[in-house]
Amino acid sequence: MVENDLAGADDYLKNLKIDANVPVIGITGPPGAGKSTLVGALITELLGQNKKVAVLAVDPTSPFNMGSLLGDRIRMAAHFNHPDVFIRSIATRGSVGGLSVKTIEMTDVLRAAGFDYIFIETVGVGQSEIDIAGLADITVVVLVPESGDEIQHIKSGLMEIADMFIVNKADRDGADAFVSNIKKMVLQKHADIAVFKTDAVNHTGIAEVANQLQRANRIANNKKIFLLSEKVYRLVQQKRMQGIEKIKLQQLIAEASQKKDFNIYRFADSIDAMNS
Repeated sequence: MVENDLAGADDYLKNLKIDANVPVIGITGPPGAGKSTLVGALITELLGQNKKVAVLAVDPTSPFNMGSLLGDRIRMAAHFNHPDVFIRSIATRGSVGGLSVKTIEMTDVLRAAGFDYIFIETVGVGQSEIDIAGLADITVVVLVPESGDEIQHIKSGLMEIADMFIVNKADRDGADAFVSNIKKMVLQKHADIAVFKTDAVNHTGIAEVANQLQRANRIANNKKIFLLSEKVYRLVQQKRMQGIEKIKLQQLIAEASQKKDFNIYRFADSIDAMNS
């Protein structure tokens, strides 16, 4: 109902009794790092502790046809029908950074639904790795040993938002050296960031990660005001843009851009005025 803006969704959200103590864990990192497999392994571990787990897997939306594959549930098929697990794939809906305001709203619905942990797995491309910091209490960055060549990129971007680094597929060559490099970077700037080595397929290192998530949640409140302000900013932004659909916008631009005096800034002003 909330995802599709059906009748009553707005009132429903305004009357939610949200449990702010339920940790929202963002899982991000480059494509191919094994994020879905890692989440599946963590679900297995947490189910063994009698926990209830929800997963929102954010799939990229095509900027051209607004379509999305929504295939993450296939990778977590082992848990899909478990009564204590909820898994839903959602599209980015063209949101810059890969996290639409619907992700915020759906997360709050889950926080009111009696789950013990909520995982949000992002598309892991471009800005989404930074974007997740505005939504998750705990941000987990998943990498693989081959990411070693990108160490400078990791320093500049992900180091600022990560609460935990996980080097997955750690059975591969170079894993120990890569973990050592990340730990050195962490000690230089952020001594409280945990670094783990996992092999999610074989469930190696998963129990240690799950234990750290429990501990990390107790210190997540440091980001509370930042998280709330980011969410409110997105909600206000969504309200302002509510009457503008991307497909309709493309049609208007197609017509306006044919005019000789077309100016993108005047056009943007006219759209803003039309939506006010």
